[in-house]
Amino acid sequence: MRFALIGQPNCGKSTLFNSVAGYKAETGNFSGTTVTFTESRVRVLGQVVELVDLPGAYALGGLNPAESETRRYLDSRDVDAIINVADASHLAQSLELTLELMALNRPMILALNMMDEAMRLGLHIDGEGLANELGIPVLPLVASKGRGVKEIFVKAMEVGRRGAVSSDPPSGTSQLSVIGHQSSVSSRQKAEGKGAEERHARAKELAEEYITRGERRVTRRDRLDNVLLHPVWGYAVLLLVLFGFFEAVYGMGKIVEPPVLAFFEALTNSALRPFGEGTLLWEIVLGIMQGIAAGVAIVLPYLLPFLFGLGLLEDIGYLPRVAFLMDAFMHRIGLHGKAIVPFILGYGCNVPAVMSTRSLEEPRDRYLAAALATLVPCAARLAVVFGLVAFYLGPLAAFALYLFNLLIIALTGRILSKMMPEDTPGLILEMPPYRIPTLKNVTSKAWFRVREFVIEAWPILIAGSAVLAVLNYFDFAYIFNFLVRPFTWMMGLPSEVGVPLIFGILRKELSLVMLGQALGTNDFAVVLTPEQMTVYATFVMFYLPCLATLSVLKRELGTRAMLYIAALTVVIALLAAVLVMGVMRVLV
Repeated sequence: MRFALIGQPNCGKSTLFNSVAGYKAETGNFSGTTVTFTESRVRVLGQVVELVDLPGAYALGGLNPAESETRRYLDSRDVDAIINVADASHLAQSLELTLELMALNRPMILALNMMDEAMRLGLHIDGEGLANELGIPVLPLVASKGRGVKEIFVKAMEVGRRGAVSSDPPSGTSQLSVIGHQSSVSSRQKAEGKGAEERHARAKELAEEYITRGERRVTRRDRLDNVLLHPVWGYAVLLLVLFGFFEAVYGMGKIVEPPVLAFFEALTNSALRPFGEGTLLWEIVLGIMQGIAAGVAIVLPYLLPFLFGLGLLEDIGYLPRVAFLMDAFMHRIGLHGKAIVPFILGYGCNVPAVMSTRSLEEPRDRYLAAALATLVPCAARLAVVFGLVAFYLGPLAAFALYLFNLLIIALTGRILSKMMPEDTPGLILEMPPYRIPTLKNVTSKAWFRVREFVIEAWPILIAGSAVLAVLNYFDFAYIFNFLVRPFTWMMGLPSEVGVPLIFGILRKELSLVMLGQALGTNDFAVVLTPEQMTVYATFVMFYLPCLATLSVLKRELGTRAMLYIAALTVVIALLAAVLVMGVMRVLV
């Protein structure tokens, strides 16, 4: 099917097109003309639709090049539905083109854009009455904020499938029926001069009948969206929100971690008294206690506030607006805004992030989104960043590392999309209203996600710590350290960090918990330089996803794709870590 977006200049038609267009929109023009139209694809109700954004035109019968191009396109191409975008704040003027389009006898809907602006002006539009009068669907739209977009395209699909047209065009359009495939230019111009005044009068009548003027008013949602979805301030607010998020998580973790560690240190000393120092049982008990302590004192102080804050932003309604802001960014890396869902889920856990790529229809998109989602630092990886970088170097350093992660993901996506070129259907985003989150709901969400750590990850942490203790006792750890020494040497890290990196494949928290065991202390400032802490955290952020994520990748994409993605993450992690090391040596 093909939908045509038609409207007068500055009605927001191109804004609607850009909000749903795939990253590979194409421009075209008829031979001998310089005025272009833009085409792309968008998926509506599971069906791919060709979408064309025609040049802005005040009328179809004028000699203006843009108007001639629009008329020429309609005369020569099959269009299943016309989406006439009108400026709701200047409806009388916009309806003149609507009346002219209706004379073409094509399936058509009227999208009243800029409804927020009309509301500010105190205008109330009786859309239902106008729809009954015109005999075509009339829907509200705020394209710049993503409101009503889905409803517009669903209705266009419905009208296009039915081939529905207005059976009784309103007065002022009958004389324009000469505009068609077989009418000459002269007859069109003649009809335009007989019909323009009548359309103008009729449009004015419709506006007077179905528009009432009241007091100018702006809702709270409008005020918020004016800032949060602004093309400049929206991104500034996003950075502030992210930085504030990091500060809050870091602040809570910093308060909780030291006293809990001190408590567990005393508890560990008490538990070790019955055993002789240096014996196998002493080492195993020490490892178990260190695993328990790390889960409570290092991971949970950062994991719990992070998940609580993520649930808070989700319930407020801010995360969908982040997706709206990031849609253009996703286009640039070869995807569309719908792929932001795996990215957002990835900050909690990479497993549901990879699983959510099922919602992407194209195999190429699923592969690319899954590969990039594994680079997103999940809560476990962020616990390493907070516990190592934020705690010792400050939240600003951790935030900079987070932004660096976004940059690497963008560059990787750009390179992969160039290697896998394919047109991607656009995205229709729904913008939910803002809500006041309830403490019960946010807490329940956070606990549901933390429970996974407590039930699944924590036992692995404890067991892993005990295994490492046994390896150290029998002096087997050097074998694992030797296997990864080429990597740790290139990154300027101690050879002892090899074991934590290998065990980190089981659960990413292990790469922090076992680091303390491998180095002999949880006070990392004593054994690692700021450069080494940052490089280690950088490598952990990118390298091999955990075993559960690898399993899901295999199930969703196949063994070969899983192996390719795993190898890719190792290469990216090594390059990113070496880059960070070089930058820090220059700056420090």
